[in-house]
Amino acid sequence: MSADERRRMIVQSVLPLLVEYGAGVTSSQIARAAGIGEGTVFRVFKDKDELFATCFAEALKPDQVLDAIAVIDLDQSLDDRLIEAADALSAHLQRMGALMAVMHGSGKRPEHRRGDHSDHSDRRKESMSAMRDAMAELFEPEKDRLRLPPAQSAALFLSLLFSGRIRFSETGDEPTTMELVDVFLNGALGTA
Repeated sequence: MSADERRRMIVQSVLPLLVEYGAGVTSSQIARAAGIGEGTVFRVFKDKDELFATCFAEALKPDQVLDAIAVIDLDQSLDDRLIEAADALSAHLQRMGALMAVMHGSGKRPEHRRGDHSDHSDRRKESMSAMRDAMAELFEPEKDRLRLPPAQSAALFLSLLFSGRIRFSETGDEPTTMELVDVFLNGALGTA
């Protein structure tokens, strides 16, 4: 296994541990989850801080969600395509949020060095652009019926989806994915 492959394997093994244990995850737990010795972990990563920073960077990447969107069957109805994509995007946001909440709660946050904010902002913009482009592909088969171009429709849908995941109350008033897609495609007003 190459050094890069070993690095990726360790990070993928550690991400669920970070969500469960936060920064308190032990070297022993990390090694056991990755199926390697503790010494191997620290031959690949200088220390746990470097490992955690790499895990944060990996969690922020949209690769998994982009892969999930790419395999959505375009022969399905637009409703079904959007529901499937929204579920994949929601799962991605939940994973990111869970990791960030646990790590923040344990006092570990990704470090942003001086001058590094623009790089972080650029990566975030690239990620959002990639998600918008992937979603636009889902709108493309209906482009002749859309009021807006596919990319703009995708951007609006993502805005609605991301804002729809905010908890407004503890009473469960948040829209379901199906409701969100229905309102997006058919409007908020019912038929009279």
